[in-house]
Amino acid sequence: MKDTAYHQELDFLYSLQKYGIKFGLSKTRNLLQDFGNPHHRRKYIHIAGTNGKGSVAAFLAAILQQAGLRAGLYTSPHLVRFTERFQINSREIDREKVVELSKRLRRVMNAAEPPTFFEAVTAMGLAYFAEEKTDLDIIETGMGGRLDATNLIRPQVAIITNISLEHRDFLGKDLEAIAREKAGIIKPEVPVVSGARQQKVLEVFRGVAREKKAPLYLAGRDFGCRTTATGMHYFGLSCRLNRLKLGLPGPHQAQNAALALAGIELLAASGLNVAAKAVRAGLEKAKWPGRMHLMPGPPRILLDGAHNTAAVRALADGLRKDLSYKRLLLVIGVMADKEAGKILDQLLPLADRVIYTRPVYERAMEPETLQKYGRKETPGEVVRPLSLALDRARQWAGDDDLILVTGSLFTVGEALSCLDPVGFARE
Repeated sequence: MKDTAYHQELDFLYSLQKYGIKFGLSKTRNLLQDFGNPHHRRKYIHIAGTNGKGSVAAFLAAILQQAGLRAGLYTSPHLVRFTERFQINSREIDREKVVELSKRLRRVMNAAEPPTFFEAVTAMGLAYFAEEKTDLDIIETGMGGRLDATNLIRPQVAIITNISLEHRDFLGKDLEAIAREKAGIIKPEVPVVSGARQQKVLEVFRGVAREKKAPLYLAGRDFGCRTTATGMHYFGLSCRLNRLKLGLPGPHQAQNAALALAGIELLAASGLNVAAKAVRAGLEKAKWPGRMHLMPGPPRILLDGAHNTAAVRALADGLRKDLSYKRLLLVIGVMADKEAGKILDQLLPLADRVIYTRPVYERAMEPETLQKYGRKETPGEVVRPLSLALDRARQWAGDDDLILVTGSLFTVGEALSCLDPVGFARE
């Protein structure tokens, strides 16, 4: 039965998307003031970066939950349901609470100068966690950092996963400019952890950290990890943990887990000590759907929301190292603002056939346009809608083949709701 009040509020919130992406903190600050400044005197971990933010957040949330804490998790975008954006100990926000928060938002917002969707949702999330009296909240930035709506919090620890070229119309034309935007989450005297490796990026981080008197901890210098047949081995700031098992698949997840563990170590300075037993259990129990997400077959279907060249490179590495198959059948849909040619350049050499499609989302690239970036030597065709593209791939696939669905989290989310309409029920 349709929840009318909930869907009415969702319609209102989604209507704010027409105001696009606007960097700045003033509207979010005003909303939070009207909500009673729920973000004051709260404990946070703030996460920015190009790729891996969600995985690091998932590891952190699972570890803190295993430690017996009530951990809030704010992420974006959602795969299938709006309620995925706000979770406490793996439980999504209730629809009734969404209705309540949205109605309060309507009452306090300036209708003449309305907030963007992300500004509104961020204010709702911070208010929700404060009212639920969570012990610590993990907050993922949206696109940037310095002017991101989430950047009104003062965290116990900041984490910047990595930096690569993305959203250049908004963040800057080169790595240094993008790094400066991401480094905007660094707060005075708040420790910051980063997995970035490029010297130009690190120079930016060092400069901002020095200016803010913020201790800077770098992967490969202050902490690190390696993976063997017995598991992941973490060499930390002050501890060493061996034979760790990770709940998130893919060789790149060891680096994300190391960032999460460095963040956990630094929480001790704020009086939050997490036992090694909770760390081990949390890493193993962590879940993050839509990332190297394998559905059993035959044929098996792998879903991964890789949507930029760095993420696709990690996906391709995972395909080579972790999966065996006879043929690879690619189902791909990307957003219109992505570097489709570079994405396809990395995936098509691995594929035996390709289906160009698109999710039902206004920002999606038309599959005919996407096909123009393809290679003539890789057989392919356009199939829409996405549900029929999945059917077509399963018609092609043999029992020993692998179907890969990728190109965007919007593509993967819609595919999951088609393949598993119970587990990933639409709103």
